[in-house]
Amino acid sequence: MKKRLLAMLLAGAMCASLAACGNNGDQQPADGGDTGAQAGGDSYKIDVILKTTASEYWQYVVAGAKAYDKEHDNVEVEVKGATSETAYDEQLNMIQTDLSSDYDGYVIAPLQADMVANLIKGQTKPIVAVDTKIDAPEVLSFVGTGNEAAGKKGGEAAVKLAKELGWEEIKCIEIAGVEGDTTNADRMNGYKAGVEAAGGDFLEKEVQYADAVADKAVAAMEGIISKYPEGIAIICANNDDMAMAAAKVAANNENYKNTVFLGFDGIQSACTAILEDRLTMSVAQQGYEMGYKAVEAVVTKLDGGEIEAFIDSGADVVTKDNAQERKDTLQGYLDAVK
Repeated sequence: MKKRLLAMLLAGAMCASLAACGNNGDQQPADGGDTGAQAGGDSYKIDVILKTTASEYWQYVVAGAKAYDKEHDNVEVEVKGATSETAYDEQLNMIQTDLSSDYDGYVIAPLQADMVANLIKGQTKPIVAVDTKIDAPEVLSFVGTGNEAAGKKGGEAAVKLAKELGWEEIKCIEIAGVEGDTTNADRMNGYKAGVEAAGGDFLEKEVQYADAVADKAVAAMEGIISKYPEGIAIICANNDDMAMAAAKVAANNENYKNTVFLGFDGIQSACTAILEDRLTMSVAQQGYEMGYKAVEAVVTKLDGGEIEAFIDSGADVVTKDNAQERKDTLQGYLDAVK
């Protein structure tokens, strides 16, 4: 009986020893994945609150955030957004609710940056702003386009093309987004700087605010045509949807046949429109990179790392020469996270 008991004790000791060896710190995950926070047992739940998810551009930001989730088993990313870019109270309620929930960090694209700054006062969990800056000490980093620099690049390209198309008086009118929005203001300042630097005239007093939606851009463009029946060299817009809507209104007007319609975002539908001569060009910001890099920044901070105050996701000008390549790339982003 004693021998039998001793044998059982020895067998148990051997099993415990083998189990300890099997859980040493040098073991790699079976799937060859991350060995940082995941191997250490840390897991993170990141909340991503966007201006809206009801547009093509914001779907690329969603895709980037979800791609980070897909690549990191220890990170869970929840993405949400308001129903439109003027649903201010809806987003504020969303943020207020989520700040008291069990998230480890936040990515926020504010509709009203000043109001969001008040909501997040005193928060100690990592917060990163995406697309639009939030002026608050609680925000550790801004991930997005240098909107003014990008707008300037687009304005300069538009003037250059307008000259090539034979315009002698190069006037530019903007169909803008939401009045008071900082991103809108930065893009407008960039357009103005680019147009004027290239020798054009940005008609600041003629700016038409259309709340970043196509329907209002249609009305704005009808008003522009009524006031300027002789045509305008450049119509620039705060986003692609508005630029395409404005171009459609002017499509059968002989005096606007050589007008340069410049959008902003470089979404797939804009690329298609450029290829089909329904839009002239677009300033492409990298929404996918924004979503990915913003979540990455929050996780880096949670892991004890340092992040830069501004992470530039980059921008480029899309024309007929590179529209197909851009379109294919964007479709690939969406397909990867399905």
